[in-house]
Amino acid sequence: MKIKIAWIGRTKEPAIQALTDEYLKRISRYAQVEGQAVRDESALLHLCGRAASAKASKTTSSGKSTLVLLDARGKQFTSEEFARFLGDYQDRNPLPLVFAVGPADGFSKAAHSAAQHTVSLGSMTLAHELARVVLLEQVYRAFTILKSHPYHSGH
Repeated sequence: MKIKIAWIGRTKEPAIQALTDEYLKRISRYAQVEGQAVRDESALLHLCGRAASAKASKTTSSGKSTLVLLDARGKQFTSEEFARFLGDYQDRNPLPLVFAVGPADGFSKAAHSAAQHTVSLGSMTLAHELARVVLLEQVYRAFTILKSHPYHSGH
């Protein structure tokens, strides 16, 4: 399974970058994973093989992936449900899975239309850099649940 965690904008806080790097390293024990900053939503859609222009779509068709947007209005999962989501995806879909953390003002309608899934980390609003770290921790937790690792105690 190949996973990309993409976020819009540069990381400003060194502590956020350190946590991002740590969780990417942990996840890499279970799956191919990559973290990537993109400059804007257009670059994100291009990364996922969903560029706006027909010409760009032709050049990125081999780069198709499944896009999962993080949005407060998305589907909420328990950690166990999220692990099942990742496990089912891993078993049934060969395309890379791209989790996208948007800008502070959220994703456009075009991004929502391009996405196959929309996931919420909860009903509380999180700063987008913090949301990235929470997402990474939950992806790591999901893999530990799937592998029956003691990291997740089930509480």
